[in-house]
Amino acid sequence: MPSGACCGNAATNHHTIQLTSKEHAMSQTIRTNVNVSGMTCGHCVSSVSEELEALSGVEDVAVDLNPGGLSTVTITSTSELSPSEIGEAVAEAGYLVVANDA
Repeated sequence: MPSGACCGNAATNHHTIQLTSKEHAMSQTIRTNVNVSGMTCGHCVSSVSEELEALSGVEDVAVDLNPGGLSTVTITSTSELSPSEIGEAVAEAGYLVVANDA
């Protein structure tokens, strides 16, 4: 977990992100929604957003923060992102991605 993180020690705090859906818009943008467990504050939102925004093709990251529950993250990109790309970016922020194979 980054040294300035507010959410504690990475060894004891595990945050999960679950891939839930993808929507293809008419303007060639793709929206990927992920559910994030454990985000509690603006710093959590900033950490995850910063790492996701660094991915190639990402135009926007929007977070509907729900402290203590599942927060919804919507990633808008010009190309489809693989679950591993998302997982690696989120891991850089100190969170754990849980894939949904449904």
